[in-house]
Amino acid sequence: MSEKSGISVFAKAGKYLTFKLSNEEYGLEILKVREIIGLMDITAVPRTPNYVRGVINLRGTIIPVVDLRKKFGMDSTEETEHSCIIVVEVTKKDVSEAIGVFVDAVSEVLDIEENDIEKTPSLGADVNTDFILGMAKIKDSVKILLNVEKVLTTEEIADLSKISSIAKNS
Repeated sequence: MSEKSGISVFAKAGKYLTFKLSNEEYGLEILKVREIIGLMDITAVPRTPNYVRGVINLRGTIIPVVDLRKKFGMDSTEETEHSCIIVVEVTKKDVSEAIGVFVDAVSEVLDIEENDIEKTPSLGADVNTDFILGMAKIKDSVKILLNVEKVLTTEEIADLSKISSIAKNS
């Protein structure tokens, strides 16, 4: 059992959509992924946090888009033909919210076994790693498995809901 999350490593085994940010690879539980879309017009919303790229209109639904590079404190980069938006379903307090996650490139879907996952190493008392489910050892690399519902705090998700509402009503 992971002391922080209370989740057994065994509960984390399963299918993950892997994607790239800079030179690192991350994974999201496939059951949290609604769809992957290519780049489309993103409407900037004034006075939002710097990691919010804006909102998109996806088949009549306004969805906020978070730039994971900025959220994780990485440098921004130019969009490429591989850049895309992963639409994920985040549930907080029994309310589901669709959020777009802007990434450099989607890699593949991996079926990760429980013995390939290690708990998140301690990175110091000042480093919050609650958003990391674990570290997957795949061939000679490590993929950081994310808990998408903890990548954004409850307050941040509530703010993104407000942004969607504001954009929808304007």
